[in-house]
This record gives sequence, structure tokens and C-alpha cells, in this order.
Amino acid sequence: MVDAHRTFVIVGGGLAGAKAAETLRSAGFSGRVILIGDERDHPYERPPLSKGYLAGKEERDSVFVHETAWYAGADIELHLGQPVTVLNRDARSVELGDGTVIHYDKLLLATGAEPRRLDIPGTGLAGVHHLRRLAHSDRLRNVLAALGRDNGHLVIAGAGWIGLEVAAAARGYGAEVTVVEPEATPLHRVIGPELGQIFTDLHSDHGVRFHFGGSLTEIVGQDGMVLAVRTDDGEEHPAHDVLAAIGAAPRSALAEAAGLDIAPRAQGGGIAVDASLRTSDPHIYAAGDVANVAHPVLGTRLRVEHWANALNGGPAAARAMLGQEVSYDRVPYFFSDQYDLGLEYSGWAPPGSYDQVVIRGDAGKREFIAFWLKDGKVLAGMNVNVWDVTDTVQELIKAGQPVDPDALADPSVPLDSLI
Repeated sequence: MVDAHRTFVIVGGGLAGAKAAETLRSAGFSGRVILIGDERDHPYERPPLSKGYLAGKEERDSVFVHETAWYAGADIELHLGQPVTVLNRDARSVELGDGTVIHYDKLLLATGAEPRRLDIPGTGLAGVHHLRRLAHSDRLRNVLAALGRDNGHLVIAGAGWIGLEVAAAARGYGAEVTVVEPEATPLHRVIGPELGQIFTDLHSDHGVRFHFGGSLTEIVGQDGMVLAVRTDDGEEHPAHDVLAAIGAAPRSALAEAAGLDIAPRAQGGGIAVDASLRTSDPHIYAAGDVANVAHPVLGTRLRVEHWANALNGGPAAARAMLGQEVSYDRVPYFFSDQYDLGLEYSGWAPPGSYDQVVIRGDAGKREFIAFWLKDGKVLAGMNVNVWDVTDTVQELIKAGQPVDPDALADPSVPLDSLI
């Protein structure tokens, strides 16, 4: 039986919100749990949207966190297809788009992020796409299949993870692909220039064309359809469809309007939370893409937009809401699949934060582990087509101790002996 005297509300129908609701129930919370999402779909996981589902290798039903019946069985009250328009901290209530007011004792904001938009002429054409939601992936999947059948061209703005994963999916359908990227290599802000060339070669080997050092300035169309794109260096590329994959921005407007502390954009933006994922209001928590965490291990504020952060952050916030001691010290982690290359990345090493990159294995064969070091300490590691090493890589990062770079590079030296 649900105890109606206590109500925990979760705003955000993604993985973080769904796992938080699951954790509340598994931890024994008997009050009302209300999950609010502005999409009509039940909570789902996002990686398949640019990987298996988009590529046609997974069924649509595989993306959902729980089966539909699970929510009723767990006494989770769902409000789907309804945005929260007002957060009233004094009244401890949220108001939905249809005027419904819901009171809370504790509130979790798991509102996620939204794709950044191209601010150039032509973005209103029918063939311009973004990829963040399941509906986006539904549409793009059909588009890629049609491009493949008709020898059509897809131009992707941005050579980040989403851009490269979509490029791989598009080539799988047989579409022609051009990626336009202002930096000199893909993934510059994540892995730096030292490893970027590997991904240039990978995609070039599969027929992707890159245009580095340029940005889109116009999408040219006729009768509402895309014909080509132009870049700031005067180039023009044929295109039937365009994907804007230029990053995502935290959906923190609701929190900001309610007066919660927001992290500076230079630190990633988003809702500022402490190590227990609590905001500046003791009754409100935040998790997932929107949360900017004071990380107790890395010693900095960090906002992470990856699957593992939602998977682990939602439950951590739920435990904190229940009054448990929580220190969210997970090492950031993500994975990617592109063609026959699979990788896992752990840690945080943006350009400028490290002074050395060490390679263990054969980068030419795309079977290696890369480590980013600062003063001999491992900040991050990425295993490419090498498996069952993530736990050890993360332990090296957590240890925070200098490691001999020569031993780190030597495959004959067991990794765990360096911890």
C-alpha cells in the first residue's frame, strides 16, 4: 500500500528518472512516486538512438528501461507528454503544462539536455535533423535507409561521438556521408588531436568524407528540400539531408527560473549540486545530464552527458532523497561502437589538462589502450578493441599516483601491478 502522506516527484522521463524511481521502491520507500516526462514514450535509454536501433540492428522495444506494466506494478504514477512549466519552491509544487499542480516532499530534476541548434539560413528545411529523442531516431532511421536506396548524401555538422556514430550507421545503409568539423580532427574536445587521426582513418576507410577546419554557414534548398550546404571557407557540398551534431545544452531553465544555483557555462553549466546530488534547495536534487556535480575524486565541478552517468546518478540521487549518506564519486565512463571498432573511455582529460599520451598496444591495428597523464598521474584511459580492463583503468585514475609511463606502455607489464 502506498503512503499518501509522503510524495517524491521526479521531473524527467529518461534513464536517470526511471532508475531513480526503481531505486526508491527497491529501497523500501512506501510513499507516492510520481514520474513526469514531456515525451509520450515511456522512459528509454539513449545509446541505441545513435547505435544499434539507428543502424537497424535492434528493435524499437529494446530501448525502453522497463516494460510498460512495470510502472503500475511498482506503483509509479506516470504523467507522460506533459512538460513542467513552473517550479514553486515555497509551495513545494510543480505545475504541468495542462495546469495540474503536484506537491512534493522531495523533488528530483532529471530534465536532461537538448541538442544545440545551427544558427544559419536554411535550418527550417525538411531535411534538417537533430538526434536526441526516440522520435528523432525513428525519423532519421527512415531517412538513412532512403538515402542508402537512392545513393543520397548526408552532411553531418560536427565530428563528436553522435556525429561519428551516425556516420557509421549511415554508411551501413549505403548513404554518402560528409562530416564538416571546425577542428583539425574528430573528437578534439574529448580525446585531443593525438588520437583523432585514428578516427579520421577509420571513417575514411569506410567511405566517409571529412571537411576539417570549416563550419556550415548556409543550408541551400528549393521547394522546402535540402540541396547542398556551404561552409565558411567557400566550399559547397551536395546534401539531401543534414544532421546537426554540434553538442547539447543542459535543460536547466526550470531550475534557473526557480532560483536554484546554476553552474557557470565555463564549468559546463547545468544545475549545481554537491557530492550527494543535492541542489541549493535541501528538498531538491538533480541527476543525469543536467546535473553539475562537485566531484569528490576529480576535485572539480563536472557535468557529464553519458549513459553511465544517468544509470548511476539516478539511483544515487534516490538514495540521497531517502536520507542515506551519498558521495557520488563515479569515474565518468562512456562507450562507442563504430563499424568494427568498439571502445570504452573512463576519466576526464580535456585538451590542456594533460601533458602526455601513452599508448599500450597497436594503434595501427586499432587494438590498444590510450592513457592521458598529468605529472605521471593517469587522468583518463580509453580501451579500443581491448576488453575487460575498464575496472583496472578506473582504479589507476582513482589512485591518483604517478605511474611509470614505460611500464604503462608495455603490454607485458600487468596493468593491475601498476595500481
